Amino acid sequence: MAFSSLFSKKQPPVLGLDISSTAVKLLELSQSGGRYRVESYAVEPLPLNSVIEKNISDVEAVGEAIRRAVKRSGTKTRNAAVAVAGSAVITKVISMPASLSDEEMASQIELEADQYIPYPLEEVNIDFEIIGSSGKDDDRVDVLLAASRSENVDVRIAACEIGGLKASVVDVEAYAMENAFDLLADQIPDSGVDKTIAIVDIGATMTTLSVLHDSKIIYTREQVFGGKQLTEEIQRRYGLSYEEAGMAKRQGGLPDNYIPEVLEPFKEAMAQQVSRSLQFFFSSSQYNSVDHIILAGGSASIPGVDELIEAKLGTHTAVANPFANMSLSSRIKAQTLSNDAPALMISCGLALRSFS
Repeated sequence: MAFSSLFSKKQPPVLGLDISSTAVKLLELSQSGGRYRVESYAVEPLPLNSVIEKNISDVEAVGEAIRRAVKRSGTKTRNAAVAVAGSAVITKVISMPASLSDEEMASQIELEADQYIPYPLEEVNIDFEIIGSSGKDDDRVDVLLAASRSENVDVRIAACEIGGLKASVVDVEAYAMENAFDLLADQIPDSGVDKTIAIVDIGATMTTLSVLHDSKIIYTREQVFGGKQLTEEIQRRYGLSYEEAGMAKRQGGLPDNYIPEVLEPFKEAMAQQVSRSLQFFFSSSQYNSVDHIILAGGSASIPGVDELIEAKLGTHTAVANPFANMSLSSRIKAQTLSNDAPALMISCGLALRSFS
C-alpha cells in the first residue's frame, strides 16, 4: 500500500491536466490580488479508444497528446495535477482521535485500512484528509479516506512523464469539480449557501452527475452517455469518417436537415439523461428537488440546450463558465476559451490546487 498524494498539501504551481476520453485538457492559472488569471491552456484531441470510459488504455498515445498540449500552450510549468474518476476511488469518512499527528494518523490508518478497502492493500494508493471535528465527540475528528487501485494512479503518472510533466498531485474528479464550483458560486442565487446544486458534466462517453449541498459534494454518479453519440449519428447520417463528423459538429457546415433531424433529437436525449440522473439521486437520498442545474462538459456548449432542460425540468439551468471573473493573458483567445469553458471545469479545479 502506498500513501498517495490524492489530497496533496501546498505545492509549487501546477497545471490542471484533465485526461478525458477524447482529449487532454491543460490549464494554467496564476493569482494576484485575489483575482485569477488564465496564463495558458490547450485542448489536444486523443486518438480513438486511447481512453475508454475514463480508463487509459494506450499510455503512449495519451503521453504524446500531453506533450503536444504542453507545447501548444507555451507553458513553462512542469508540475501537473491529474485526477482519477470517482468510479475508480473508494471514499469513506472514518473517525479518529483528534490528538494524533499526521504521521501517527497515517500509521493508524495503515493498520486499519483493510477494514475499509475491499482490495489487497499492496494494490492500492491511499490518502486522507481531516474534514473537521466529529459532531458527537470533541476528542475525535472526521477523516475522509480515499483509496484507488495503484494502476489507476500509476498509468496517469506514466502518461505525464511521457508528456514531459511530473504528476505532483493526484486528485479525484469529483473534488476537482467541487473546487471549480467555488468560481461559479457568484453566478448562483445566494452564492449557493443552503442550496442544492446539480452539476451535470456531459463528456464524450460519460455523463457525471455531482450534487452539491452548501458547496460540498453529497452525491456523484457516472452513466454511459455523451457527445460521442451525436458524432456517430452525424457520421452515419452523412457518410463521414469519425474525425470528419467531430469536426463538422464543432465547426458547422452540415446540411439543412442537421438541426431538426439530428441535433434537436440529441438535445432531447440530453434533457432525458439529466432528468434520469436526477431521478436516481432523488430515489437514493432524502432530497426530492434541486435548486439549480449547471451544465458542464463538451456537450454543454450546444446552443439552447440549457433553455431546453430548464423548460423540461422546471429548474433554473445555466452553462458553466469558471472563467467569467478571470483576466486572460495576451496569448489566450477569449472566444475560443469561452467555447471550451464548460469542458474545462475539471482542469480548472485541478489548476486551483496551485493555491490551496
